[in-house]
Amino acid sequence: MSQSYPTFARKLVVLHVDDDPMNLRVVEEILGAFGHRTIVASSGAEALACLGNQLFDVVLMDIHMPGMSGIEAVERLRRSDSPARDLPVIALTADVMTRRPQDYLDLGFCDFVAKPILVSGLMDAIKKAAEPAPAAQDLRRAG
Repeated sequence: MSQSYPTFARKLVVLHVDDDPMNLRVVEEILGAFGHRTIVASSGAEALACLGNQLFDVVLMDIHMPGMSGIEAVERLRRSDSPARDLPVIALTADVMTRRPQDYLDLGFCDFVAKPILVSGLMDAIKKAAEPAPAAQDLRRAG
């Protein structure tokens, strides 16, 4: 049986934040195979700098990084006056035992993907975040 992946209305620009170069490479390869462009950052601070300088469709944020964690980076982003503050941010984590999915939403993420990353799960989360259903788009505009 072949795997079915979501299709996208357009090519996306994704900021991927992770302190592990191999994780950055793997996700860049996956997204590239779908025609999307990936910009990488290796720390929370670097991610915030990127978000201040460039427009992105979605952010993939590792949770556990030295210095500034992904959680702290999202908290700072959400509190900022940056136009990127409402950008969808998907948590990437191998730590699936200490937090429930709702915990990530409560922290300011729009979704989470467990590591090791499965292509289908990653692409489904990106599709949901970057291209929400029409009713969700109407709610975002009204809010």
